[in-house]
Amino acid sequence: MKTITSSTITLGNVALVGAGPGDPDLLTMKAVKAIDAADVIIYDNLVSREIQATFPHSAQHVYVGKAKGHHSMKQEEINELIASYAMQGLQVCRVKGGDAFVFGRGGEEMLFLAQRGIRVEVVPGITAASGCSTYANIPLTHRGLAQGCTFITAHADKSLDVNWGALASLNQTLVIYMGLSKAQWIQETLIKHGMDQSTPVAIIENGCTTRQRTFTGELTELHHLATHHQVCSPALIVIGQVVKVASQIEWLEQLTEREAKSDTTTIRLTA
Repeated sequence: MKTITSSTITLGNVALVGAGPGDPDLLTMKAVKAIDAADVIIYDNLVSREIQATFPHSAQHVYVGKAKGHHSMKQEEINELIASYAMQGLQVCRVKGGDAFVFGRGGEEMLFLAQRGIRVEVVPGITAASGCSTYANIPLTHRGLAQGCTFITAHADKSLDVNWGALASLNQTLVIYMGLSKAQWIQETLIKHGMDQSTPVAIIENGCTTRQRTFTGELTELHHLATHHQVCSPALIVIGQVVKVASQIEWLEQLTEREAKSDTTTIRLTA
């Protein structure tokens, strides 16, 4: 008589972690714990090298980055890869730049895994709009300047299905993700729909890293700012009156430095 034995597969868990915009100090404690506990870390192109340096050597590191014009893997393949590791009983940490639920396709990955009975824990991260603008001294809202903000992505499979007329007329801050390659089109479209061409704009490159660069100007100069300074991705575009605050902070900092030098000179003269 044959003895039939049954075996059950113990599925691993997946932590879907938002790594924030670049500075490892902006990782949440929960994100750090998930990364440290992982057997496998699957990470994106937008996860900064500073954050990658925090990945434990004991874990397997798998790069699945997607950049404009070059995808190492299609999204469907990434979904399958995450599931395959989890089905081996491994603890998987899927690390995504910013917040996984803000233009990060984290919702798609979560649903794909849940449909296969794989437990998913989502760890929110600081989205680029908040992190990069803050590091550039640009508040997203400011009394008297903007009572709200709108996030949009300029990346779409076919065309941008956005009500540009409404965006141009809102007295709000407009933050555009993945808009660098469409800077001229964005500039012309907003002006065409009635936005004042002197509206302040900022482009923030490599936000929240040691390589951050910020360039400011007016809406009519948006494309020129991007090309003249040879801005590279990742970059964020901020449009609105709040951009003026950064220049005010810069002026105050320069004033403080001049006053400090003046005080030092006075002390030396009277010593």
